[in-house]
Amino acid sequence: MIPLPLDAPPPPPPAPVNLLSRVPLPRVTGRQVRLAVSLLPLLLIAVWAVIDWEVVYGSAVRLASAELSWLLAGAVLAVLCSAATACIRQGTVPERLPPGLLFASQFAAGAAGHVLPANLGAHAVTLRFLQRQGIPLPRATASIALYSLVKPVARTAVIAVFVLALPGTLHLGDLLPDTRTLAVVAAAVALALVAVVVTLTAVRVLRRHCIRLAQTALTDLRLVHRRPSRALALWGGAAALPVLQACVLAAVGASVDLPVSWPLMVFAYLAASTVVGAVPAPGGIGPVDAAVVFTLVAFGAPATLATTTVIGYRLLTVWLPLLPGTLVLSALVRAKAL
Repeated sequence: MIPLPLDAPPPPPPAPVNLLSRVPLPRVTGRQVRLAVSLLPLLLIAVWAVIDWEVVYGSAVRLASAELSWLLAGAVLAVLCSAATACIRQGTVPERLPPGLLFASQFAAGAAGHVLPANLGAHAVTLRFLQRQGIPLPRATASIALYSLVKPVARTAVIAVFVLALPGTLHLGDLLPDTRTLAVVAAAVALALVAVVVTLTAVRVLRRHCIRLAQTALTDLRLVHRRPSRALALWGGAAALPVLQACVLAAVGASVDLPVSWPLMVFAYLAASTVVGAVPAPGGIGPVDAAVVFTLVAFGAPATLATTTVIGYRLLTVWLPLLPGTLVLSALVRAKAL
């Protein structure tokens, strides 16, 4: 050991050891993020069920004693929703798709769409199906973009028809939010549009892909509208789909004697799903349910019966088709149709 001189400065103290830096942090993958986003609406529903347990329990009991014939009618209408979706998909491409496989793929896509938010699962299944049918990836992607564009346009047209046909029946004043809520919604929409414009302006690669996708979609759109059968399938299916979904809700409401007329129940679903349908929840579970319950209550339905109707609607459109839809999806994969 070398002795230090008397006038030498003392050695510096040892650096503190950060034990937390030695602990490996868990790595979050994209799959875990997608799973968390998918389960978040279900978690919110579970929290709501715990908080308002009496209403949920009463709704389940009331649904157990519902009229079976109306529930069966609702189940048939739920299956017809897949047929309407298949019509829209056929209308987005000029090529003729095999009807049986197309319907089966959309039935399976319905099950996949309730797993991932923003209907990504259904789009992924459809994209794979179109590629298996010989449609190139850019045109298959453009058909999905066209599908996503046509649906809200047709839904808005259907709502306009209801408003014009039933001007004295629809109590629209009970549904309109106050000025502050409208201002918040308008600000959110404006910020979203600004974010999209800024992103497309700043990211050149994304802008180039979006322009190419738009050009492909417009080309196919012109080809589709030159064939009346394709145009009818496109717009007729897009208009029939929300009406069929609303009729499923109305059939469940009729099974539990909901004191709301059939046109009002159909309009309640159309209005509620249009307002909050853009929320990226799997199958719209959560936001759409709350909006439909609120709309039915605004139309004079008791909260318990409105909740019962929405629970029955989800039972017929999500939970019961989930297992057969998954089996059909597996069969299509084994048959190399996907």
